[in-house]
Formats: sequence, structure tokens, C-alpha cells
Amino acid sequence: MRHLAIVLIIILSIPYGHAQIHELGVFVGGSNLIGDVGATDYISPNQLALGGLYKWNRSPRHSWRASLMYTKLKADDSKSDDPRRIQRDYVFASRILEASAGMEFNFFDFDLHSGKNVITPYLYTGLSIAYHKNYYFNAGVQTAENTSSLIYGIPLVLGVKTTFIDKLILGFEVGARTTFSDEIEGSVPDSESKQALYRFGNINNNDWYVFTGITLTYTFGIKPCYCAN
Repeated sequence: MRHLAIVLIIILSIPYGHAQIHELGVFVGGSNLIGDVGATDYISPNQLALGGLYKWNRSPRHSWRASLMYTKLKADDSKSDDPRRIQRDYVFASRILEASAGMEFNFFDFDLHSGKNVITPYLYTGLSIAYHKNYYFNAGVQTAENTSSLIYGIPLVLGVKTTFIDKLILGFEVGARTTFSDEIEGSVPDSESKQALYRFGNINNNDWYVFTGITLTYTFGIKPCYCAN
């Protein structure tokens, strides 16, 4: 939370302009889970991930951003480097729908009206909320609990983007979601009555998941005047 606060303070300290440039587009890529089942690689997409995103460019350095993402998270102990997980041989899969909102900060000025091709790395963070069904493992088999949960998290996204043809922006990003839940992959059953029997894994670490892929957005709106109020 300390790092998130620092980023937000830096972004909010930038003078606001009169930008009315909007971006609307799509995300296409992959996802992977970092939890108590499967491999522990940080960036290892193994399932298709799709999404839509909207940005409101407030200056050449920052934008408000919102997104909606959908994927099927999958984890397989046989893909792990941990011999204990390989021997356990759990396999997990669950669909997840996520909404997030926050700020995107550009490392360099990203002026869409400069008349030149522009490129910049960027950082995005904010808050996320995701919906998923609950599971637990009974005798090594993923079993549904017939309940669902909402989990909250902090997206930490690093990417690079560039102008692409007329009014199109092409980007590539890797975005980790650190969550406040350890229930995604079923290591902690949602039902308290089942936790004593079926809980497993590291109780000190919450679940993470990662989206890796490309973004393509279309820009529209009135040409802005980026200047201090």
C-alpha cells in the first residue's frame, strides 16, 4: 500500500489540463495464476485472456483508466519446479471476471497531437475487483462449493505503447494483480466448516494472477490544450 500511495501522489501532483482525448479499445493476451497450485513463475501465460479498456487522457503524462477483463485461470502441479507439487499433482481451473480502475502514468510525454510518432513506457495502478466461483480439493480432486466470491486487489501494470497508424495506439503490457484473498485456487475453502479439513498451502501468502498481452485503442475527442489551470 505504501508504494501505491507514492505512485498516486506523484501522479496527482501533475497539473491538470483541458484534455478531452479518449481512448477505447481491447486487450488480447494470456493469463497465469501464482498461488498454492501449479508453477510459481511470475510471467507464464497459459490461458487466453480478453478485455476492454477505456482511458481519459488528462495530460501527456497521465490518464484515468478503467478495464474489464475475462479469463480462465489454470494451474497444474505437473508444470511446477517443486517436487512436492509434482508429486501432489493437483490441477485447478476457474473462470474469473475482473473490473479495475485507476491511473496510468507515462514515463515520457505522450502527446497525440505532436504530428510525430510517439512512444513511452507506462505504469498503471489502482484498485481491482474480481468475481470467481469457489472450490476446494477433496482427495486431490477440484470440487465446487456452489458459492462465489468477490476479491479485491491492486493491479501493478508495466507496459510500453506507441502511436500506430491514424488514431490507433498499440501497446504491450504485463500486469500483476496482488489480491487480498487466498481462495482463488481452492487452497482455502470459502466454507469455514471445510477449512480445517481441506485447507493447504502457505497461509502467509495471498494469491496473485497476471495478464500479459497487447492493447489496441482508438482515440477520439477534441484536441486538448495541455496547460495548467
